[in-house]
Amino acid sequence: MDYIYVVLGLVLLFVGGEALVRGSVVISKRLGISAILIGVVVVGFGTSAPELLVSIKASLNNQPDIALGNVVGSNIANVLLILGLASVLTPIMCKDKAIIRDACAVLVSSIALLGLSYLGVIPRIAGALMLSTLVMYLFYAYQSERKDKARMIAAHDDETAHEHQAQEFDDKLGLLPSILLSIVGIAMLVFGADCLVKGASNLARAVGISEAVIGLSLVAIGTSLPELATAISAAAKKQTDVVIGNVLGSNLFNILSILGITAIIKPVAIGEQIGAFDIPFTLAISVITVVVIFTLKKFGRLSGALFMLAYVAYIAWLYFNASVVA
Repeated sequence: MDYIYVVLGLVLLFVGGEALVRGSVVISKRLGISAILIGVVVVGFGTSAPELLVSIKASLNNQPDIALGNVVGSNIANVLLILGLASVLTPIMCKDKAIIRDACAVLVSSIALLGLSYLGVIPRIAGALMLSTLVMYLFYAYQSERKDKARMIAAHDDETAHEHQAQEFDDKLGLLPSILLSIVGIAMLVFGADCLVKGASNLARAVGISEAVIGLSLVAIGTSLPELATAISAAAKKQTDVVIGNVLGSNLFNILSILGITAIIKPVAIGEQIGAFDIPFTLAISVITVVVIFTLKKFGRLSGALFMLAYVAYIAWLYFNASVVA
């Protein structure tokens, strides 16, 4: 039965990812806002829904290693595995200032998470602050988009460097059908991720893998598969703004929203091993991401391949390092 869950989950994830990309690209065009902001808000939040459900459920079941490992491991997978794979498929351009803004926001959030790790717990007050910070940031990002659009209209420039035209099959879609298509895609991603995580986790426990490793690897990869499916679909359509917006948005939501909401419901204990290595590793990846965006202004195929190799090495370290596998 667990194998059936895994197969069903994979099918739903890729079909759902296709639907979400199609719907979100048209939404950005119909509303006249950038695909980057849509990637951060609609795609980022939608594909982060599995992480939210898993972390809340794990926290309530007194499984803090899975609750926190799910988020931390997902952020690592988003950059090294998902952004890496998408960059191998097609170079991801990062010249838009919105990308720099969102990457810096992820970096600051990662620094805050590292600071909380020294406390050994994410208390309710910190969770409330994290969630409110996300709301204020999204409002700021939206206002920034409106001002940029107004300046472009004043300059009689209706085309922007970061704006993509929808595919021919998408041109026939109106705003409401696009929203419905995105909602259906998100629902399929959530249900598909749940099936896959359930099946994979049961198979892992059957062979004696610890909860910390399950949370950082299998559960994290499983709940990141919506982002992976979305990124592959967007990369195939050359919608690179959706790819980078999806990754940055998901990482931002994972820290500020998912950990924030989970901590409000129940304070999240930070395990010594996760706090000592995995959270600093997440911060290091965020630093590298910002450096690449500022200097190279793109993620090419070489950097994508290096990211993927780094992720393989990280997973190997998890499973073979005795200090992590409790």
